[in-house]
This record gives sequence, structure tokens and C-alpha cells, in this order.
Amino acid sequence: MTEHHTLYETMGLIRVAAMDPEGRATLEYEAKEEQCHSGGVVQGGFVSGWIDAAMAHAAMARNGTGIVPMSLELKVSFFAPARPGKVIAEGWVERHGKRTGFYEGHLKDEHGTVLAKGTSTILLVDKARVEASAQAARGG
Repeated sequence: MTEHHTLYETMGLIRVAAMDPEGRATLEYEAKEEQCHSGGVVQGGFVSGWIDAAMAHAAMARNGTGIVPMSLELKVSFFAPARPGKVIAEGWVERHGKRTGFYEGHLKDEHGTVLAKGTSTILLVDKARVEASAQAARGG
């Protein structure tokens, strides 16, 4: 299993439902009991991760697979608890520059209720540079 498949499995990804070249993405997740803390509420790091992934996919949809979106800043506001079951994360480009983009996103439950909103400043890095740096860090 590749690193991405393991990450997606841990996060509970069901599917990438949409990637629009205009800079929008929709991802569906299955929030699991093991992602919850007391009271059956999904831990905020998972909620943040789901929104972050949607914004990153929106960046990849707009800029192609030759870039790796790297979060420079991530802010998430929580409005209602996420609970086990299907949740939908959507991300979209708000403003786009040559190397940096400003993205927004939210997480909704199955009924369309917005549970959390996020914003991110994303650095668009050449994928070959990221892979070369990772290989060097592993001593390769």
C-alpha cells in the first residue's frame, strides 16, 4: 500500500467526488468512532485535515499534478460537532498568485449543515523539487 493510500485510509476517505479545473474539489469521508473523543465528537485535527485536504485537492485541480500544495497557514473555525458517519469536505480557490494561493473550504454533514470552515495560504511547489528533497532526506 502506498503512503497516500495509508493516509487516505487513516483519514477515512470514501472518494474524491469532484476536482474542477477552476479550482474546486469535493472529498467524501467516513468519520469513524476511533476518530472521536468523549461524547462521540470527531477530534478537531481530523476535521482540520479533511478541510485541508479538500483545499489541497482544489489547488491540484487548478494547477495540475506537477505541483505539491504545501500549507503555509491553516485556520479552522468549528461551528458544530462532527459525528460518526459521512461528511463532505469542499475546497475552492479564493485568490491565486504565481507561487501562492489563498484557499477556503468547509466541512458539511450529510444534510448539508456546515460543521467547520477553513482558510489556507498554500505554497505551490514543483513536485520534482519536493521528491528530490525527500530522497535526499532519506539519504538517497
